[in-house]
Amino acid sequence: MALFDDTWMKGFQEQWNAEPTLFGALEKINFNSVIGYGFPADDTCIGFINVVDGKVTEAGAYDGRALSWDMRAEEKNWDKWLKKEIGMTGLGLAFTTGKLKFKTGDFKAMISDPRMAGPFIKSFGAMGRV
Repeated sequence: MALFDDTWMKGFQEQWNAEPTLFGALEKINFNSVIGYGFPADDTCIGFINVVDGKVTEAGAYDGRALSWDMRAEEKNWDKWLKKEIGMTGLGLAFTTGKLKFKTGDFKAMISDPRMAGPFIKSFGAMGRV
């Protein structure tokens, strides 16, 4: 199983939906997004999740659909963040140093909204359990 391939993304869906502090917080704000994950050198992301009212309803290999968020980082950085859950400071540093890139989506708006920032950090923990 490779990072962000179809099998990995389905495992991420299970972990996301098993984490009440993640999906529950997003359910309260009726969070809906299609989120892509991948590497900076690639033309498109590799995997995606579709979040409806906080829960992941679809996950798998990216199929070309429009993305609300498209997050990219080098594999070594993803690996580091998945081994040790990234906190708010680490996340801010990853963004400002360019280690975490958003091809689509407004990182600054998201991270400044506590209703979204906390669950975003929790999503890295869910990734780390795949």
